[in-house]
Amino acid sequence: MEEVWDRQTLLAAYEVMRRLRLGRFAGVLSAGKEARVYRAIGRDGREYAVKIYLTVTAEFRKSIQKYLLGDPRFENVDTSNTKKLFFAWARKEFRNLKRMYEAGVRVPRPILVHQNIVVMEFLGRDGLRAPTLHEIRHEIDPELAEQLAREAIDQYTRIYCCARLVHADYSEYNLVYLDGQLYVIDVAQAVSLEHPNAGDFLRHDVENIYRFFAKQLGVELPEPEELLERVRACQTKCPEKRREEQGGREQQYQAS
Repeated sequence: MEEVWDRQTLLAAYEVMRRLRLGRFAGVLSAGKEARVYRAIGRDGREYAVKIYLTVTAEFRKSIQKYLLGDPRFENVDTSNTKKLFFAWARKEFRNLKRMYEAGVRVPRPILVHQNIVVMEFLGRDGLRAPTLHEIRHEIDPELAEQLAREAIDQYTRIYCCARLVHADYSEYNLVYLDGQLYVIDVAQAVSLEHPNAGDFLRHDVENIYRFFAKQLGVELPEPEELLERVRACQTKCPEKRREEQGGREQQYQAS
């Protein structure tokens, strides 16, 4: 049995399967120190990405506190309780996804959060997840590189100006390419603009954009300081709150 599947997680997974009428889990999409992401298939054939956070790593527990402490949305979280901390981290990812999705940012559509499990739209084709920009960096030609750089800056501006968040880990590892478009993933660590370290996280994210696209892919971009000012200028049109309709009825977010 995998480390992630302790008794509590197993019971939580059964509950998620019941609520969403999932037929089966169909393999691991990605595995990291803090979480594993599975592909799941509903009884109607719809695909989902199911992210399950580990509830046993002290290292991860310590690393996430800097993103929770200072975020007014999670100021009452008991960081001394490991289980509550991980449940809060899953809720944080879900809320950040929802906030970004409604602001018009290209992220996986959030579907459900339950305990340490987050369910979202599956980004991929034929059972394979969409690749990260890091994974396809050697296949990106100059024209595509310019397009992706524009999209990366545009998506980040929407995160900052429309969702009023800072991603705090924006890089080629958390940007994926699917059907000619760029998507943003792994948003649990994103913080509100009121977070005391939001400015530092913002600067680091912008420097990552410049490093990857300008230094590695050779795209001509303004220096990081000018890029930073462009993001802060918020010269982008934010959409009205987006609501998703599927099958003739509104898809409701479910949280617990």
